[in-house]
Amino acid sequence: MMNFKPSKVTLALLSSGFMALSTSALAQEAAEGENKVEEKAVEVIKVTGLRRSLALSQAVKMSSSSVVEAISAEDIGKLPDASIAESIARLPGITAQRLNGRANVVSIRGLSPDFTTATLNGREQVSVGDNRGVEFDQYPSELLGGVVIYKTPDASLMSQGIGGTVDMQTIRPLSYGKQAFAVGLRYEENDLGALNAGSSDSGERGSFSYIDQFADNTIGVAIGYAHMSSPNQEERWEAWGYPELDDGNQVLGGAKPYVRSSELERDGWMGVVEFQPNDRFHTIVDVYYSDFKETQLLRGIEIPLAWSGAQLQPGYTAENGLVTAGQYNDVMAVMRNDINIRDSEVTSLGWNLEYVLDDNWTVEADLSYSKAERVDFGLESYSGTGRGSGVGASDNIGFELTGDGGAVFSPGLDYSDSDLMKIGAPLSWGNGQTIAGDAQDGFINRPSIEDELKAIRLSAERVMDSGFISSIEFGVNYSEREKSKDNSGDYLTLNNYPDLMTVPDEYLLSPTSLDFIGMGDMLSYDSWALYKDGYYTETSEGLTVSSRATDSWLVKEEVTTAYVQINLDTEWQEMPISGNFGVQVVSTDQSSTGNGVKIEDGLVVATELSGGDKYTEVLPSLNLNFEVAEEQMLRLGISRTLARARMDQMNAGIGYDYDTNLAGSDDLNNSPWTGKGGNPELQPWLAKQYDLSYEYYLGDEGYISVAGFYKDLENYIFNEYSVYDFSDVPVSGDNPTLLQGLVEQPKNGNGGNLHGIEMTLSLTGGMFTDVLEGFGMVISGAITDSKVKENADSDPLALPGLSKKVLNATVYYENSGFEARVSSRYRSEFIGEVTGRSLSRNQRLVKGELVVDAQLGYDFSESNFDSLDGLSIQLQVNNLTDEPFTTYENKDARQVKDHQVYGRNFMLGMNYKF
Repeated sequence: MMNFKPSKVTLALLSSGFMALSTSALAQEAAEGENKVEEKAVEVIKVTGLRRSLALSQAVKMSSSSVVEAISAEDIGKLPDASIAESIARLPGITAQRLNGRANVVSIRGLSPDFTTATLNGREQVSVGDNRGVEFDQYPSELLGGVVIYKTPDASLMSQGIGGTVDMQTIRPLSYGKQAFAVGLRYEENDLGALNAGSSDSGERGSFSYIDQFADNTIGVAIGYAHMSSPNQEERWEAWGYPELDDGNQVLGGAKPYVRSSELERDGWMGVVEFQPNDRFHTIVDVYYSDFKETQLLRGIEIPLAWSGAQLQPGYTAENGLVTAGQYNDVMAVMRNDINIRDSEVTSLGWNLEYVLDDNWTVEADLSYSKAERVDFGLESYSGTGRGSGVGASDNIGFELTGDGGAVFSPGLDYSDSDLMKIGAPLSWGNGQTIAGDAQDGFINRPSIEDELKAIRLSAERVMDSGFISSIEFGVNYSEREKSKDNSGDYLTLNNYPDLMTVPDEYLLSPTSLDFIGMGDMLSYDSWALYKDGYYTETSEGLTVSSRATDSWLVKEEVTTAYVQINLDTEWQEMPISGNFGVQVVSTDQSSTGNGVKIEDGLVVATELSGGDKYTEVLPSLNLNFEVAEEQMLRLGISRTLARARMDQMNAGIGYDYDTNLAGSDDLNNSPWTGKGGNPELQPWLAKQYDLSYEYYLGDEGYISVAGFYKDLENYIFNEYSVYDFSDVPVSGDNPTLLQGLVEQPKNGNGGNLHGIEMTLSLTGGMFTDVLEGFGMVISGAITDSKVKENADSDPLALPGLSKKVLNATVYYENSGFEARVSSRYRSEFIGEVTGRSLSRNQRLVKGELVVDAQLGYDFSESNFDSLDGLSIQLQVNNLTDEPFTTYENKDARQVKDHQVYGRNFMLGMNYKF
């Protein structure tokens, strides 16, 4: 219930239809307030652009019964940033991790994406990733009207998370109330240029949106389409690691630097049909579909050093325990001409029906379906001077560490010489069983994901005629989710093995420059065409490597949530008080199927394993809002929340070893059985949350807020050793004395706490003087810390996704149609999840970063050219300062593991609305 009285500016904005999202309570309040304001006064008020977006977002925040943050579109198909992930990352206490230069997943209040739930129009969404964290770049910002982030839950919020809930919202055509058509076009270019032959440094984006009403405004339709073909370039340094020498110094063990050129193609569709024939019945159908394809060209040279037959020469330079310069002799480098293709689809359907029985009772039904499919294809093609380790010309390479940028090399060979460099295996990476040790001429990774979620919700609300209780809500939600992963990989061997192959002229490309790390040019060819034309023979890695089978799994969940919520609206000593208290009872039945895998005579033997568990949790919540003074709100939130465990950790698969030499042992610590795997009986993370927020609103376009939170984590998930029963696993030879062994699995262990403070300042220059009219700024900061231990004697863990310091700032100017803004987002170092070997996901320490974007624009609606009314143009620069993405090892910033430079993306575009 909104206590603040809507002003004329807020009413004008609301009446224009841009709050026609899912904030129906606010829209209803505004409609009641609008009748009390003279129509003429509302008509003369016009707020546009970013100021409109900020004012609408502030109105959502003011009206909410929970602690929320919000983003609202500046206009149809026009959110403040190029992607929805970047927009979310500008909100207080929220950060984004970049993937290939673009914001991808978000962390709320220092908790990783595993603790955050994403919904579309209030319905939980599946993900194309390996776990639950939604990759927000799948959702075109042009198709969304806004986003609301719930930092504190209430009982009616079906999809909760310990971090929070991100609810993306599409337009509601009947609430919008008028016909509109909008078109947007953008041209995009990356300033690094096309780093790989066959790539492009330019792309385009286009979108259109159509909203209309029919049959005396009883039927509403909204349709949107967004297309993106976006370039992305990268110069990347990647170290193998830093082993220790005999003298105690650590040294570069090897490197895999390369340049990457990507093209992201995304087509998104949104459709809404709304029907409201009278005041009692209302139904709405939402359809969303996104097809996302990314093609990456990667060319570089793997340089084996300490972990190879190369020799570090005497006379190297060491500083504070790290070798910073030296030379390796007899280096056998491997040139890589790789291509990665990811194809993913997301489909979301929703149908809501609401019927008003009488003045007091309303019933509602909601059905939803969400599905995500992802297929990866990662092709590696190798070339060098000879087949197998120690064969062919070697190189003497000098190196010097350069800080964040990794290392610069001084090679002796010309790696672009097609007479010297041949296609084939320069090193003996083959398994020596199903293929010869020198027969791995390339590799293919083929992981795939399928995620499906069905849900139905039935609820009712009883409005109370008097007293401090305004209404009572209750209902039940039932959902079924099924997610599976299939992970396969194949060795590639040239058909003419053991001969090497000179690159045929029709596949030969211009050399690729690796000057950024001093390696000069390298041989480049079209490996994708070579593969398609049948130059390679494929052999499954899964025949000999157990991780392929153990990383293939199926997880199912059936969740029933019953809830009751009592909404409050009263006064105490003339102080308005609103809010709610309620409880959810969540019952879960989870199961998983995986593979039990062992190696016999060098080959994989797999048997199907399954397991699961059932649990019920009670989640109470309380939200109280005190209007302590005019335009000042104090909010209190207390709740118990859960976040379900990662699905890859719920995998029933186990990779195990059986030692026949220990078959007679009766000592569990010396059992013949050992293993490592997932745990289908994992319980969810649970936390008690305490939130206190003070908000002081300075009119319609400014506010100051300070919020503190404390999360008491009841448990956390750690890898631990536990007793596992192997009685169903067949063995060859004599039966073992022990049928149990110690297996490393994720387990629910001790918890800890997470706490922090957030501050936001949103001001306009007109608040101080007319001279500064049009200027404004939004600044927010957060300081977060945690204390989670595996046991009482261990050191506190660094939680994934937690940046202790976060700062976001936007400074803007809007006047007479001219728009200019500069936005920045800073986060200190954190543990992030990045792509590792065989497209796996690994955790790394990520260096703090400051990303700056800028935008200039002009809206011709503010000009005297009537023929250009509705037209606006924008020039946007993303990553203005070319901020790199850097990870490092051993808590030593000099030991750079990964350093990625993306360049700047320039976009020139126009929007036209009529």
